[in-house]
Amino acid sequence: MEKIVICALYKFVPLPDFVSLIEPLRATCLENDVNGTLLLATEGINGTIAGPPAGVDAVLAYLRADPRLSDLEGKESFAAESPFHRLKVRKKREIVTMGVQGIDPTTRVGTYVRPADWNELIQAPDVLLIDTRNDYEVHVGTFEGALNPQTASFTDFPEFAAQQLDPAKHKKIAMFCTGGIRCEKATSLLLDMGFEQVFHLQGGILKYLEEVPQTDSKWHGECFVFDGRVTVTHDLQPGNYEMCYACKSPLSQEDMKNPAYREGISCPFCIDTLTDDQIKSFAERQKQVQLARERGEQHIGRSIANS
Repeated sequence: MEKIVICALYKFVPLPDFVSLIEPLRATCLENDVNGTLLLATEGINGTIAGPPAGVDAVLAYLRADPRLSDLEGKESFAAESPFHRLKVRKKREIVTMGVQGIDPTTRVGTYVRPADWNELIQAPDVLLIDTRNDYEVHVGTFEGALNPQTASFTDFPEFAAQQLDPAKHKKIAMFCTGGIRCEKATSLLLDMGFEQVFHLQGGILKYLEEVPQTDSKWHGECFVFDGRVTVTHDLQPGNYEMCYACKSPLSQEDMKNPAYREGISCPFCIDTLTDDQIKSFAERQKQVQLARERGEQHIGRSIANS
């Protein structure tokens, strides 16, 4: 029975006192048996949490009690067990790191497009559709006809935009990301660069997969998420990918048939980059994981950091 709520949330809003908010927020999560990762900065809050329904509701109510976060929205899905085994509440320079000074989504962003209207927009011949996520995420799934910037991290996106996009040529640009947060900054960046018609998917891929029937969907594949589920499908059901412990690459069932794949140790994407010491360390950790399984316990390893 699905008894855990997984809630992805973010909001760009000035929080000059964000450091003082960290410990009370951490305490509220712990009191309500909620784990996950929450990032706070002067520009707002971002993260994903998971726990019992009442616990997640309590944390959201606590956040919304702050007038600046009163309209904070969360994208919820459900699971039989929590994808997180620890809690992290951290301060950051940016709640999603782009590395460009002066970009402020609280003052200007592109035009939001509801999931119900997204298909019509992206099928228009004069629209350039761009996936703002990292290359390993695009590899798992993306929208039909989307351009892959082939970025290793979001900090690479400004260079891609400067080199590959032209306001005189690309009159209409539509962008999307997992939950919407990266597009907030990406659209703000493009508007600063002189692009005039910039659109982004409201609520991100997760909201699209939740609301748009699979029969009408223009999404191909699965959607990478930054938690223990690794990927989700339509209706936000857990997907079919696993994750390489060594390099954090999402692995398909076919990838795990490759001789380079060794559970908890290596995969086809990292086997040639690992040192002997790393392989030895990962092998020892995997031994401890297996022993914990045999005892019916959960081995707590590194968590996936949201970005």
